[in-house]
Amino acid sequence: MHTIKLHDLRYIVVRIRLLTILTVMMLASARVSAQYDASFSHYWDLEPYYNPGSVGKASKLNIAAVYALSFAGFENNPRSMYVGADMPLYFLKNYHGVGLSLFNDQIGLFTHQRLALQYAYKHKLFGGMISAGVQLGLLSEGFDGSKLDIEDSSDPAFTTSDVNGSAFDVGFGLYYTHGPWYVGVSAQHLTAPLVELGETNELQIDPTFYLTGGYNIKLRNPFLTIHPSVLLRTDGVAWRGDVSGRLVYTNDKKMLYGGVSYSPTNSVTVLVGGSFHGINIGYSYEVYTSAINMGNGSHELFIGYQTTLNLYKKGKNKHKSVRIL
Repeated sequence: MHTIKLHDLRYIVVRIRLLTILTVMMLASARVSAQYDASFSHYWDLEPYYNPGSVGKASKLNIAAVYALSFAGFENNPRSMYVGADMPLYFLKNYHGVGLSLFNDQIGLFTHQRLALQYAYKHKLFGGMISAGVQLGLLSEGFDGSKLDIEDSSDPAFTTSDVNGSAFDVGFGLYYTHGPWYVGVSAQHLTAPLVELGETNELQIDPTFYLTGGYNIKLRNPFLTIHPSVLLRTDGVAWRGDVSGRLVYTNDKKMLYGGVSYSPTNSVTVLVGGSFHGINIGYSYEVYTSAINMGNGSHELFIGYQTTLNLYKKGKNKHKSVRIL
């Protein structure tokens, strides 16, 4: 049985004759060579995706969804989607957080999916709040070999049918907030899942480690704040870092922001967004700093909704209903 490392996807795609699929798979292989998980520009709004310790961070029901289209203009380009919901709980005289998330990632002929449950235990510490969270998930992997066009169809290393497999997945995270700043460390895929794809191939998923942090800086103008943040990740072989800064305007429940994110050796991203009728909307465009044309960057759309919960009412949580706009 052949074991496929994500770093070996480049070897697979060189056997594909169709130039468009070949190009995209090579680009996708470069994208995932640092880690299995997708890279989202709005990572500060998607903290539970990286760190289960962040669920229930605020006393609100939080719903977030994001869709990213990478390498625009290429056929079979990577497309990633994430939907998550988390909320705090208060019982046994302590704070807790729970969350549920769904992730779908399509890279060329590969499809990666994850359904996960998250729980975090919270405790007051040094004037802030520290959380320890665990994530239990089910990974589902697929490869559509029917679209392969290879010279030797009898090569057992390549399947020419649609194959699927699944595996159990575990993540863990620590998260600490104190006033205007936060910091978190986490690890995904701690069990190093090995997914069987058919009878002749396996997909090995390596653990990925994350470090994140951010701070809200107040300015003399009471309506403006600066929100710097950083996300670092590595699987022990390669790494990626994202450093971001946003200027946020807030006035009477209205919020607008604009910002820039930089990933050394990877890309520069422009971000805009705001809050409209209680819905948070953000858009980003990532321009790769390699030889890829500026018009072949990545689009990302983020949509979020939050509603305040009353954690002190026994048996009931007061909240506003979601409007259908």
